Amino acid sequence: MKLAFSFPPCPALIIAFGLVVFLEAHLQRTSAQSPAVSIPELGQKLSDEQAANLSKLAIDGLHREYPNKPGNVVTSPETVLSPKQMHPAFYGCFDWHSSVHGHWMLVRLLKTNPTHSLADATRKGLAISLTPENILIEAAYFDEKENKSFERMYGWAWLLRLAAELHTWEDSQGKQWRVALQPLEAKIVELAMLYLPKLKQPIRTGVHPDAAFALGQFLDYARIVGNQELEQLVVARANDYYAMDRNYNSEYEPSGEDFFSPSLNEADLMRRILPQAEFAQWLTAFLPDLKVNSKSKLLQPVIVSDVTDGKLVHLAGLDLSRAWCMQGIAQGLPSNDPRVGMLKRSAIEHAKMGLGYVFSGHYEGEHWLGTFAVYTLTMQ
Repeated sequence: MKLAFSFPPCPALIIAFGLVVFLEAHLQRTSAQSPAVSIPELGQKLSDEQAANLSKLAIDGLHREYPNKPGNVVTSPETVLSPKQMHPAFYGCFDWHSSVHGHWMLVRLLKTNPTHSLADATRKGLAISLTPENILIEAAYFDEKENKSFERMYGWAWLLRLAAELHTWEDSQGKQWRVALQPLEAKIVELAMLYLPKLKQPIRTGVHPDAAFALGQFLDYARIVGNQELEQLVVARANDYYAMDRNYNSEYEPSGEDFFSPSLNEADLMRRILPQAEFAQWLTAFLPDLKVNSKSKLLQPVIVSDVTDGKLVHLAGLDLSRAWCMQGIAQGLPSNDPRVGMLKRSAIEHAKMGLGYVFSGHYEGEHWLGTFAVYTLTMQ
């Protein structure tokens, strides 16, 4: 005889089981870096092993054409082209700007750690991309009316950062790439010089179009290569946009898919322009809540709820960009300013949080977060 037992469902058990499933899924989505992958803390030098691990993220995507988000305007059937046909240098890493800053990241790591184990592979990858022929096609792309605003100004900013990085590199191969890049570099400078006088109000956002981030990169580039005309324009525009800003309400930051803090980007720009004493006064007026023992949300690192979501993982980049902005702002203040220590401590906390998401195993973040990590760890 076969006995059958039937138990009524127990609500408590069902809830407990559901909670376990939810927590397990949540931990998978928010999991940080693999224990096997080492990343230094803020202020520590990258080891060759760490530089190689970060380089691999960019190398893996450098010439990976798909998945891809082109972002172009289609004007006729003839303009329906593959990413590689449109952008023979910068078609990988999901989108144009990520490809550009992936190339920057690889150059930067060759400079900081020239003997890391993937240095040769890095050079081979860069040599495939940065040919004179490829760059001429990239530059010509911007000649079309519909393409003049392509990647404005985020992608432009990273292209000029790449040019500046190559400009200061005493390396024979790097010098060849520097020369090859010049037609596209000149085109981006031309577009920026035409656009900035027309931009009457700054673009304040936590994602790509943010004006303050781009202006900071333009200014660094102009000073490195000695372009005084661009430098003067950027300084004038920055003062027009931001010099009189007061009482910014940082409680509305961040938005749900930000990878920038508009307010900290702005402050990081203005510290490049104002003398220390003036900058300290400006910062007090602009961010009055940013003071010692402040509970400002700007000082609190942000947790990513799902590293597999291409938009939500932006918040990992926010932690990293906040960290580099705080370091820059601290450098722009007088050394005895009580906010310096607070900003440096918060930068360390933000960097620790953001760096934990870099090696997630998911392309949504890995195709770009390495760049933000390298910028945070090596640019101050």
